[in-house]
Amino acid sequence: MNRGKIYVIAAPSGAGKSTLVNALCNVDPQVQLSVSHTTRPIRDGEKNGINYFFVTNDEFQTMIGNNEFLEYACVYGNYYGTNINTIKDFLATGKDIILEIDWQGARQIRKLFNEAVLIFILPPSLATLEQRLRNRNTDSLEVIQKRLDLALDDISHASEFDYLIVNDSFDVALQDLCSIIRAPRNKTKSMLEVIKNQFNIQ
Repeated sequence: MNRGKIYVIAAPSGAGKSTLVNALCNVDPQVQLSVSHTTRPIRDGEKNGINYFFVTNDEFQTMIGNNEFLEYACVYGNYYGTNINTIKDFLATGKDIILEIDWQGARQIRKLFNEAVLIFILPPSLATLEQRLRNRNTDSLEVIQKRLDLALDDISHASEFDYLIVNDSFDVALQDLCSIIRAPRNKTKSMLEVIKNQFNIQ
């Protein structure tokens, strides 16, 4: 069985990353979203173990001390981390896994898994990004401004990624994302076992 691939998807807050990833998982059964641990408060509608594993800061620090994370970072004052055993066990099933993390986490994953594919989602403009953040109605004006201030720094690291997708038209952006995820499955190396089984080739 071929091992699954790791796809890292990062973006400035409000660029539509989570919506795109959720849509991808709905249309492609070979893709699974990694559930990260976080110290940020749970939001309305979120469920522990589905959106994130919500833990206290002390619990997170203990996990760091036990080397339980592939990567972790402090973002907007909250910690986020990817559990190493969860990722390794899932990749062994042959399915692809998506990590929704920031550019710092992407760097850490690339060091550990050189074959990981890094994808960065861009908004069409900062003005559009600001409007999307306001429309979410989840953050104060102060937090929104902080996210906008950090967006340019996030975008400055886009060149470190393998693919860039501008999320202007959602349908087009989703098609682009699906194409990136599905294309490696049709490489000859990946398809050889399928061909051998279907055509009884030794």
